[in-house]
Amino acid sequence: MLYDLVIFDNDGVLVDSEPLSNRILAGYLTELGHPTSYEDSLRDYMGAAVHRVHDMVLERSGRRLPEDFDEVLHARVFAAFEQELEPVAGAAEVLGKLTGDGVPFCVASSGSHDRIRVGHRKTGMDKWFEDDRIFSAQDVGRGKPAPDLFLHAAERMGVPAQRCVVVEDSPLGVEAALAAGMEVIGFTAMTPLERLTASGARTTFAEMVQLPALLG
Repeated sequence: MLYDLVIFDNDGVLVDSEPLSNRILAGYLTELGHPTSYEDSLRDYMGAAVHRVHDMVLERSGRRLPEDFDEVLHARVFAAFEQELEPVAGAAEVLGKLTGDGVPFCVASSGSHDRIRVGHRKTGMDKWFEDDRIFSAQDVGRGKPAPDLFLHAAERMGVPAQRCVVVEDSPLGVEAALAAGMEVIGFTAMTPLERLTASGARTTFAEMVQLPALLG
C-alpha cells in the first residue's frame, strides 16, 4: 500500500449526488432571480461548501441570498436524496477491499454532517463510516479549495499529510488536497479529465473498479 490513509470526497465519489444537488441549486438560484444553469452550477459550485454560493452571488449581483437559503436548499436536496439518491457504482466494493486489506479510510466533504449522513443512510454507505471517520467543512473555518478540511481529517485520523491520498472529483477538491501537501487521484465520472489535470491532478480514473490498483 502506497499510503497510510485514503481520504474520500463524498458527493460524486461515494454517493451519486452531484446531478441531483446541482440541478436543485441551479433551479433555486434561478427562482431567486440569479439565473443559473445546471452547467453553471457544476462549474462554479461542485465540490464547494455552501458559503461559496453566498460569496459568489454577492460578488456578482451585489445582493445577498435570503437568510433561510441554506435551510430551504438543504430541505430540497434531502427530499431528492430520499427519493432518488444512489451510491456511486463500485464504491462499496472499493471500501470493502480496503477494509479487507486493513487500509484506513475516511470521508472529508464540503457538505454538512446532516447531508453526509442522509446520503450515507439512503445508499448504504453508513455501513462503512462510523462518526469518527466523517469530516465536514462544518468542522473547520474554510471549505475547499482551502486545505483546512483535509488537514483536519488527517490530524484526527493520526496520519501525516504526506502519507495521505485524496480521492476527488472536483477541481476545488484537487486544489485543496494539493494545498494540504497530499497526493490526489482525480475521479473523472462527472468532471472532464482536462479540468482535473488543470487543477493539478496527475493521476485520474474514470471508473471505481480502477481505483484499487492506483492505491497500490
